[in-house]
Amino acid sequence: MKKNLLLSVLLILLFSVIIGCGNKEEAQTTEGSTEKNENYLSESGPLTINPEIPDIEVLDKGPNGEQAVSAKSLQLTEEELQKIKDGNYKAAIVMHYSGTDYMNAAVGAMQDTFEKMGIEVVAVTDAQFKAEKQVNDIETVLAKDPDIMISVPVDAVSTAPAYKKAVEQGVKLVFMDGAAEGLEAGKDYISIVSGDNYGNGALAADIMAEKIGGKGKVGIVYHDVNFFVTKNRSDAFEATIKEKYPDIEIVAQGGITDPNKGEEVASAMLTRNPDIDGIFAPWDVPAEGVMAAARTAGRDDLVVTTVDLGTNVAISIASDGIVQGLGAQLPYDQGVAQGILSGYAILGKEAPPYVASPAIEVTKENVLDAWKLIYGVEAPSTVKDAWK
Repeated sequence: MKKNLLLSVLLILLFSVIIGCGNKEEAQTTEGSTEKNENYLSESGPLTINPEIPDIEVLDKGPNGEQAVSAKSLQLTEEELQKIKDGNYKAAIVMHYSGTDYMNAAVGAMQDTFEKMGIEVVAVTDAQFKAEKQVNDIETVLAKDPDIMISVPVDAVSTAPAYKKAVEQGVKLVFMDGAAEGLEAGKDYISIVSGDNYGNGALAADIMAEKIGGKGKVGIVYHDVNFFVTKNRSDAFEATIKEKYPDIEIVAQGGITDPNKGEEVASAMLTRNPDIDGIFAPWDVPAEGVMAAARTAGRDDLVVTTVDLGTNVAISIASDGIVQGLGAQLPYDQGVAQGILSGYAILGKEAPPYVASPAIEVTKENVLDAWKLIYGVEAPSTVKDAWK
């Protein structure tokens, strides 16, 4: 009897351990950066970018025509890290929007990197893609007296005075994706970090052409604001189609200022062009709207391509759905690069004006491996199940 009781207790404990391990693995998958942090953001050693990033040519250039430098060239030594830690610096992260897989990974990487550098993060803001809110965010953050600010300007022109105020206050700026109008690299800000947005738009065009058989009619949903990176994507898609695929006609273009308006614009496009074969969207959130419009119109045969690997578009790709492929950035590694460049600013170390990570092609064939490379963790179970 005692033996049976002891055996039962042991089985319960073993089952509890197994369940606990399963929950922990799921949490790491959904939260984002745990595994990658262990890979190359360890407590000791120099600070570098993920060495597993492929060496692919970057097509993109900076907003002033700067040639992109690979993020893999950036590094802080142990001695440099110690100098930064000794300074007790503060940083603020001022974003254009938040809540997507991409943004969670990017901001998580900045926080992970600043933790290794001994830099306190005093604010993380979300402008909800509204320039006036971002101006208020910057002014609120400046009251906290940060030494570093990493930011994505919602609108390069209307937010510029607020960033200039930060410069006058002595804040060292590192931009993500594009700089504010009138600010100069090496003088007013340290550098810009981005993905290869032109390369990603070109990949989306190549995938579109392949999936519709090299001929047909396509449309473009573009971001109708003064936002450097999304313009690069749409421009690259359009240029690639026109230059490489003479049998594909771009028959419609529609602009959005709100990322949640993708469905509305795509619905109008499908109504006016019922024989359209495919639609490009500038990133995954508006692409989800295009998917919804296609389903409402009964167009499950429509091919959609985009940029940025989010969960919902990944599920579609994995299940042979409406989104057939995309070009992806490396948000975690770009976030680490922004942290490293903050260190360059503190140390007075010369920095390249424009830093980029390569464009990553994502289709059904490699979607699970691509997720691991992009986010540093296994793909969520919803994506794995869709692929099966």
